[in-house]
Amino acid sequence: MNPHETCHEIYEKWHRYAKERNVPQLIDLYSDDAVLESPLVPAILNTRSGVLNGKNEILHFLEEGTKRRPNELVRWYRNGEYLCNGRTLVWEYPRITPDGEQIDILEWMEIADGKIQNHRIYWGWKGLLQIAPSLVK
Repeated sequence: MNPHETCHEIYEKWHRYAKERNVPQLIDLYSDDAVLESPLVPAILNTRSGVLNGKNEILHFLEEGTKRRPNELVRWYRNGEYLCNGRTLVWEYPRITPDGEQIDILEWMEIADGKIQNHRIYWGWKGLLQIAPSLVK
């Protein structure tokens, strides 16, 4: 599979598995030594760092995150556009959707050997307002 096909496959599968809360399929998209960074990590895991190293740490975060997701602002709307240069995959969950506002997030992934190697999740102002109270310690 060429790198652009791999990006497209990860773009489709990651969204579907996350939306379905299918953690076993979702974690399989990551390499064993993947790194995930997100402001949601300390909010959910009550840690000082937003960095997770390796599949085991990421798996624990995904399991906890799917348990705590009920929020009317998680709509999973995206417009179908993404950017891929063969190694980097980027897409947005924009704040404005056809059905109102949602948590605004940018997904940034570095792909290597068909797996997610690095995953950084950037939150916009709407999303940060939702998790800010849990980040203040």
